[in-house]
Formats: sequence, C-alpha cells, structure tokens
Amino acid sequence: MQKTIEDKGNQKAFNPAPVTDYMTPADKLITFKPEMEVMDVVESLLSNKITGAPVLDSRNKLVGLIDDKDCLKVLFDVAYHNQPVHNSSVQYYMSNVMKTIRDNANIMEVADTFLTTKYKRLLVVDGDGQLVGQISRRDILHAIKDFNDSLE
Repeated sequence: MQKTIEDKGNQKAFNPAPVTDYMTPADKLITFKPEMEVMDVVESLLSNKITGAPVLDSRNKLVGLIDDKDCLKVLFDVAYHNQPVHNSSVQYYMSNVMKTIRDNANIMEVADTFLTTKYKRLLVVDGDGQLVGQISRRDILHAIKDFNDSLE
C-alpha cells in the first residue's frame, strides 16, 4: 500500500531576502580610523554597546576590523610589556583578516557563512570593495522572526 503525499499548497515558499534588507548601512555604522588611540575604541565599544566595527582609512577605504577580542590585547601589553595604553593606535590592534560578503547576496548565503565559519559579523561590500554595510548573526535572527511572523 502506497502512502499518499499531502498537498502542501497552502505552505508559503521561502524566498530569501537580500542582505541589504537586514544589514546596518555604512552611513549608520560606527567606524574607526587606523591612527585613533585604541582606548577611544574601547570607550566607544562600551558606550555604544557594540562588540566591533570596521576600520576605514582617510579615503574611507576598508582596511580592517577591530573588535572586543582585539582590544583584549591591550591588557597584556600593559601588564607584560609595560606599554603605555595612550600611545597605542588602532592599526596596531586591528585585524586585517575580515570576512566580507557582496551586497547582492541573500540572507541564506549569509547564514551559511555564519554556520560554517567563526565570524559573528560580515562586512558588506559592493563590486568595488567599498563598504556598504555590516550584517551580524543577530540581524539574521530578525530575518528568521520576520519570516516566521509572515506564516501566521
């Protein structure tokens, strides 16, 4: 006896939203300059309740990322190397290893990247490599909620 397959005609098809629907646009991002003092970054991360931000050069070209983990190195420089914190610049602590994703990607591609890498945020760039925004794991949670809400 064969089982019949239920008709799921009323099930809504999942159409993944573009990354641009959920990212924070570049003009709303907090960014840092390589020559800034690292303690200014620490204070900004704390006061803005964020964990990291892109680093842009004087021409607004993306050159790195600095996050809370990078800033933890300050503690060791002070404790073990007797290095004064006020002389330390962002370029010394920032990472130039950052994960970018194109602005024409969709949230499925973003979620896949988050599932298969250690990254917690992706910098969204256009075809010229210019920063257009940032998307985080939390932003993808908003996309999941929105999709679920649309089913009700």
